Amino acid sequence: MSSRLALPLTVASAILLGLATPTQAARPGNAPPPATMDVAELSPSERGELTRQLVLKWGHYVQRVHGVPMATWAGRMVPSLVLADSANFRAALQRDTFEGAMAELGGGGQLLSDDEVIEKLAAGRDDGTLALGALGNDLVYTPVLPCRILDTRVAGGAIAQNSTRNFVAINVSNFTSQGGSATNCGTLGLSATAVAVNLTAVTPATAGYATAYPHGTAQPLSSSVNYAAGAVVNNALIIQIPNPLSSYDFTLYTFAQSHYVADIVGYFAPPVATALQCVETANTELTLAAGATGNAVAPACTVGYTQTATNCESTTWQMPFVYFQSGTCSAQNNSGASAAIRASRTCCRVPGR
Repeated sequence: MSSRLALPLTVASAILLGLATPTQAARPGNAPPPATMDVAELSPSERGELTRQLVLKWGHYVQRVHGVPMATWAGRMVPSLVLADSANFRAALQRDTFEGAMAELGGGGQLLSDDEVIEKLAAGRDDGTLALGALGNDLVYTPVLPCRILDTRVAGGAIAQNSTRNFVAINVSNFTSQGGSATNCGTLGLSATAVAVNLTAVTPATAGYATAYPHGTAQPLSSSVNYAAGAVVNNALIIQIPNPLSSYDFTLYTFAQSHYVADIVGYFAPPVATALQCVETANTELTLAAGATGNAVAPACTVGYTQTATNCESTTWQMPFVYFQSGTCSAQNNSGASAAIRASRTCCRVPGR
């Protein structure tokens, strides 16, 4: 099991809420190492320290600007921070804007610079609303096995006419408090910006409609599902999730008193970095007489692979390489006998067909 999964949620929660501190001493100035200098996996204590730094750095900003209590935001961020990529986590601490830090955690930091964020904030938003969703990231849809996240027949009771109720869709250990699954539905630690759900209205009292929309935003003048009295009717929906995470993920409004059931079937999130698949070609070997120079050209990469390195070897320490690039190794044999040079290429691709 990877070391980054070893930090229990209970410990992470305590660190986030300021109830505990990691045993490892903080680095000078509480500054994490630059992502470009250290790509090693974070130990549990290191992850705990970076978590503490992130919350202290941005918790009050989230509370002041987005109206989300610091403890609430910290608690909901626990799964994401426990599973966040180590390099992304370190890079997030280097950012000067909250939006940039969240983009780094999600793996799309290169798509949203701090300067861009500052320019957008300086210009202001035309409608005065807070940002939702991707923050400049390209999104990938991932289907999940349909899993129940709410059922008002099991918990909470029917939603009264002309009223709303708030729900979570991701990043909880289970959905039993909403009448849903006793599992996390595969959503723990997600940096999702939208969820795909099937929403069902069950035996509404009168004809009407329901609207699902991001928590903390104004109710839109549109319907997500329309129903007749006593009907059982459903619809497939894409619902944005607030960014940053709030107390809840979405709000459900109902015109008529009704029970509701919702199953998550997928989510939209920044793409996960994919490790390269790399191979080395065979060696091209060239024998050089004493005092001679020569060029060894490595075999070409297989179609679909891109060269990432030229590898040069010699059979004597007295053969310095004077050139190596694009699969070519050039050397001079300064020894008193014949010797060989070898050239190969490292060839990589993103795994796939």
